[in-house]
Amino acid sequence: MLVLGLETSCDDTGVALIDSDQGILAQALHSQVAMHARYGGVVPELASRDHMARLSPMILRCMVSAKRKLNDLDAVAWTQGPGLAGALLVGASVGSALALSLDVPGLGIHHLEGHLLSPLLDKNPPSFPFVALLCSGGHTQLMLVRALGRYELLGDTLDDAAGEAFDKSAKMMGLGYPGGPAIAALAQEGDPSRYPLPRPMLRSGDLDFSFSGLKTAVRTRLSALGVHPDDASSIEALGPQPRADLAASLQAAICEVLVSKSMAAMATTGQQRLVIAGGVSANRELRRQMNEACETRGLQLHFPALELCTDNGAMIALAAAMRLARGEGLRGEDLARCGASVRPRWPLEGLA
Repeated sequence: MLVLGLETSCDDTGVALIDSDQGILAQALHSQVAMHARYGGVVPELASRDHMARLSPMILRCMVSAKRKLNDLDAVAWTQGPGLAGALLVGASVGSALALSLDVPGLGIHHLEGHLLSPLLDKNPPSFPFVALLCSGGHTQLMLVRALGRYELLGDTLDDAAGEAFDKSAKMMGLGYPGGPAIAALAQEGDPSRYPLPRPMLRSGDLDFSFSGLKTAVRTRLSALGVHPDDASSIEALGPQPRADLAASLQAAICEVLVSKSMAAMATTGQQRLVIAGGVSANRELRRQMNEACETRGLQLHFPALELCTDNGAMIALAAAMRLARGEGLRGEDLARCGASVRPRWPLEGLA
């Protein structure tokens, strides 16, 4: 089965062509980071317009790269939600229109399900069931994954997710957007024990997350160091080493919470396989600590490839191929009526 996957949920335009037997045949990804960086975060209207300009040329580029024609497609899939409404509409409109014109099934996919299943594209994929830690944008969740569409929420974000803590702290530190890669790079030069920062909800007795207090602690620490919000000169006067130490301390706090909660989820469920997916899963220190924790406990650990950690079309095509194999998908009048609908808010545990 040859499936085209489109991802336009936020600030990455992703396109991929997957063969259910051969895997990824071609993929293309465009990041809008440079465009949004000047504003310190994603501007929804600009994101939508950029998706519109880039999506069709990227589809054609993937088809040429894979030496396939549009008429070879067996299905088209797109991200239906969650995400920015306008951005989602671009992918849903293009995807459903293409499926209609080719008279093939079309299918809207849950963005987080794509992330959750992305390690299945690895040469050594996990088998069901497993526990998944999803760290994607505004989401930090622990899920028990019994099978495709059988997801049990174990722990959720109560306020700021891990990715938001990275981004907002980085902005306060003058590191720009996105914050995760900038914090990780700077942390390599820092001392993670220099500044004691809280580990929110580390001993809460549940599997929920809350990183808002950590972000506030970073602001308080910066203030104590003489840094004032929106004052670039005071940030520069801070000097490189204190910033590196604060970045390392922040990263250490986030990693400790994520690792501790993940190990608690493994103990609670009795599972032996752990999947870490989403943008934060690219953090090398998190990968190191998770590997160490799992090796100590004799657990299997699975990450997506680094290029599949961020939003991408391959994860959407994969999830679609799995759902199409069990008879899902719309075509004809049903697709024309419902194909372009989007769900900006869509809980993953509500899937079936």
